[in-house]
Amino acid sequence: MLSMIYYLTMTKDSLLFTKIAFGMLLAVIGLLYFSTSVSAQSNSNQSTPSVVVLSIDGAIGPATRDYIIDGIEQAEQQRAALVLIQMDTPGGLSASMRDMIKKILNSEVPIATWVGPSGSRAASAGTYLLYASHIAAMAPATNLGAATPVPIGGQKPPTPAGKTYEELKEATKDKEEKDDAEVTEQASGNKALEDSVAYIRALAEQKGRNADWAEQAVRHAATLTADQALAKNVIDYVAGNEQDLLNQINGQTIALANSEVTLALDRASLETIEPSIKNKILATITNPSLAYILLLIGVYGLILEGYNPGALVPGVIGGICLLVALYAFQILPVNFAGLALIFLGFALIAVEFFVPSFGILGIGGIVSLTFGSVILMDTDVPGFGIPMSLIISIALTAGVLFAGIMYYLAGSFKKPVVSGSESLVGQTGKVVSNHDEHGLRVHLDGENWRAEATTKHHYDIGDTVLVERIDGLTLYVKHLENAS
Repeated sequence: MLSMIYYLTMTKDSLLFTKIAFGMLLAVIGLLYFSTSVSAQSNSNQSTPSVVVLSIDGAIGPATRDYIIDGIEQAEQQRAALVLIQMDTPGGLSASMRDMIKKILNSEVPIATWVGPSGSRAASAGTYLLYASHIAAMAPATNLGAATPVPIGGQKPPTPAGKTYEELKEATKDKEEKDDAEVTEQASGNKALEDSVAYIRALAEQKGRNADWAEQAVRHAATLTADQALAKNVIDYVAGNEQDLLNQINGQTIALANSEVTLALDRASLETIEPSIKNKILATITNPSLAYILLLIGVYGLILEGYNPGALVPGVIGGICLLVALYAFQILPVNFAGLALIFLGFALIAVEFFVPSFGILGIGGIVSLTFGSVILMDTDVPGFGIPMSLIISIALTAGVLFAGIMYYLAGSFKKPVVSGSESLVGQTGKVVSNHDEHGLRVHLDGENWRAEATTKHHYDIGDTVLVERIDGLTLYVKHLENAS
């Protein structure tokens, strides 16, 4: 390398060397300038606080849980000043809600939940999320509440006059006809309710909000408008939009799990995080109606593949749809008795085509499929049920298809036999011999058959005869003149 430099500087190529060196110097200066500007821009971005905006629009389920938790973790990694959750929900699954609340309570970034825009609501699980947030806000013309839990089975827990266990036991002392066993039974039915009451009271007490009203929202499905919630210390702010909320909470000190943070949002920039492709796919397949349809397609596809081995297309599509449906059902509140009834219905329909039950198995399969579909989703949580119109449509479609197949099969029994020796009955042939040692012989369907006459008639060679029946290799025929 040194020898090359010496050669270039000591020869007529020194001008070329100068140009190369000058170009390299300019490149180095440009690189240093670019890196300095990037660093300055990075420092400028770091000095500008960012607010991560997440959105809950619809029922809260596994997909919503993953989206919110991932969004908060991303905000923690980029050291955002605030996470703003925009919410409009009718409620959702308790397990998903509790996972989200656990993440909010232990977040390293302040969480502000805003029920908006106007016309939105934070019902059921949304009320819990609002109580758990560091900052709770609502837009005008919004509401929250109706947080009574809907347990497995779809029935509300018994709440006699909204009484607690202690109140119920005290009232029982004045009624000699009741004993401690009845009190225990009624209190046991209240476990889900009492657990929910304790949970929301704990959230309210931690965040300094109205715990008594929170209990009423759980016990009696109480609701409040935005202004009423602000007056009752259920929320902290009423804000018309996101920027209005940021202006109101600027400078507030927030107590996190392990520290305190003072919000500095003067020049905050909003950064909206959209659900990832994975999250969108999860939200799609965990839609109960779609999961139900995928289940039907999957099982029907496998049945068709069984009827036509080697067709491949029904089997491949059916297998994929069935596996996706089963994945969705394992994270949804599914009643396994309903799922078993659906599979039993499909099994009965499949067996119908192999066992001569005259439609009984098929009808039983459709009934089993319908009842299983009705009780498949084991909850009354809004957004997590299968519409009855869809179930009825599927049942009617299956019934019509089954009736059509049965009609086609019944019609096939009336058609004449087209194969085997029985197909010769009703055909006509020509007499080819009437005096050999085998008696009467008839040429029919390319072959000579031994025949027996069923009528007293003289049969000449060339006469036409009608086959009445067949016994082994012998045809029983009558002369065509007597065949009417």
